[in-house]
Amino acid sequence: MEARIERPGDGTAWVVGDDDEVIVIDPGEDAAGVLEAVGDREILAVICTHGHASHVTAAIEVAERDEAPVALHPADRLHWRATHPDDAADIEMADGGRFEVADVALEVMHTAGHSPGSVSLYCADLGTVFTGDALLATGPAAHEGEYPDFPGQLTAIGERLLGLPPQTRVLPGHGEETTISAAEKRFDGWVTAGPAVGLS
Repeated sequence: MEARIERPGDGTAWVVGDDDEVIVIDPGEDAAGVLEAVGDREILAVICTHGHASHVTAAIEVAERDEAPVALHPADRLHWRATHPDDAADIEMADGGRFEVADVALEVMHTAGHSPGSVSLYCADLGTVFTGDALLATGPAAHEGEYPDFPGQLTAIGERLLGLPPQTRVLPGHGEETTISAAEKRFDGWVTAGPAVGLS
């Protein structure tokens, strides 16, 4: 069975897998909606692209159903603890790490800036990168109206994400999807606009 990508509801979550097993990315705040979308498939892991509450609130509940591990970059531990003070993530992700599901692999890319531990997940097999809030179709994502590290976020986009094949689909945590090619064309404009980009 071929792996496919699904987006449950209109939250931050993405589901990657086939008819038997899945990985849940950024389950967001609606555990019930994610679990309904997953159905009776086995959850192999819950991966959080970063530790902000809008992405991780449902992580423990979704993972517990199948006793799956939760993965987070250790640099976002403080953000995670703001939402889950009594539960630690099971897997500390690092740049270059890999997760496998339904005969495809997700490669961890550390794309810090939106938060210290922000990661993107590149799936060469599906021609897709899940960028969380590192990169939206509108540009670098702010957090609560501010950019914690705008230069770092631009560096992550320019040096890491724009190095992927141009046709790669960019599936962000919020809003519409885009492509690496489209992001590359707009990148200089984001640099010129500075931290006001994407705040409208």
